[in-house]
Amino acid sequence: MLNLWNKYKYWLIGLIAITWMTVFDSNNFIELVQLRREVSDLEEKRDYYKAEIINVRKEEKELFSNIRNLEKFAREKYLMKKDNEDLFIIVEEGERK
Repeated sequence: MLNLWNKYKYWLIGLIAITWMTVFDSNNFIELVQLRREVSDLEEKRDYYKAEIINVRKEEKELFSNIRNLEKFAREKYLMKKDNEDLFIIVEEGERK
């Protein structure tokens, strides 16, 4: 048994260390892979929201640059109308909110 231990002790210690690092350690490989995946997802979301911010700022600039654009937006988005107008909303089948 002692001869066997001397022959394979480095392999056994290495196997124990790898097992410990993979499963039991607080900074294990499984956790590391999950955290990297989460970071990747968050970076994708960050890029998406940066693009959305650019689009919203562009729309805001276009909207507030002209009173007609602002009026059109209010009428379409919030269904606003002038006092002397009637508003008819046509909803096609399947588009109800």
